[in-house]
Amino acid sequence: MRILLSDTAAARHGGAIRAAAPDAELVPVPAEEGAPLPDTAGVEIAFLSRDLFVGGTRHRLAPRFLRFVELVLAAPDLRWVQGFSAGTDLHVYQDMLARGLLLTSAAGASAPTVAQTAVAGLLALARGFPRIIEAQRRREWRPLSRDAEPRDLAGQTALVVGTGPIGQEIGRLCRAFGLRTVGVRRNAAAGAPPGFDEVSDFAALPEALPRAEWLVLACPLTETTRGLIDARALALLPRGAQVVNVARGGVAVEADLLAALESGHLAGAFLDVFTAEPLPPDNPFWNLPNVIVSPHSAAASDGLADRVAAVFCENLGRWRRGETLRNLVAYGTGMDVAPAPRP
Repeated sequence: MRILLSDTAAARHGGAIRAAAPDAELVPVPAEEGAPLPDTAGVEIAFLSRDLFVGGTRHRLAPRFLRFVELVLAAPDLRWVQGFSAGTDLHVYQDMLARGLLLTSAAGASAPTVAQTAVAGLLALARGFPRIIEAQRRREWRPLSRDAEPRDLAGQTALVVGTGPIGQEIGRLCRAFGLRTVGVRRNAAAGAPPGFDEVSDFAALPEALPRAEWLVLACPLTETTRGLIDARALALLPRGAQVVNVARGGVAVEADLLAALESGHLAGAFLDVFTAEPLPPDNPFWNLPNVIVSPHSAAASDGLADRVAAVFCENLGRWRRGETLRNLVAYGTGMDVAPAPRP
């Protein structure tokens, strides 16, 4: 079994990979530009680790990442690619699926940190941190009690779009602060997963939005969710509601979101993702006093790489035993599907 991976991943995770697959031969790809590339003949598996992506964005992929992807797509005997992220809507992943490769995501690996970031953003907005930071810049001692005081979170409703591992952890943390949690998922008939008091489906979103003081986006970008939160959806939120987006920029129509924030219909937003990244310096979101801009960093954590490797190693064990793989992705959706046996 030959496994293509970065030299960084080989050095950091080689022991764990060999423990999961003692017969594995690691085929590391050097980081140095212009360094000789390995022979990919006989490579059956590729591990696309996060270190390959560092230095790029979703819209400006790093040269090292692109070089690795080219090797993957050209490897004659490749059958399965393990990705590093929960989302797999990048065009390169669709290229892999179109070639007939099995693709598995790392769904669940980033759930703790993305959920913590989402709830940290929610808490920062709820406790008036944008006002506090602005007063700090002015060196002005301005207690929150001088203006409209923050509302208690207990008893408010958080509508969480996306009930996968990230959404479930967001729901769990929100409930710890006394929020009522309503999840939005593809199939409401499946019931409320852990972390939610109740669940709705996408068709019933217009009925759920008017109940939500907080709209938290934690879903993959698909044909169903692209542009889901537009002017009509935002208008259904009660005046003074707030938005947290740790999903993808394309889930919300940014022009509509901007208009709702500028008009005062929305009281604030924590935004970790945007349709164009990096966010251009002249983008109006930078200057809105009721918006916290985060540079797509919700998943950042020194433990993420090891959690991703753990997902890969679990799948390696499944592969060797001929079992179904975890987090298989369906072609054209970027979404996980029910596991299917490996060919």
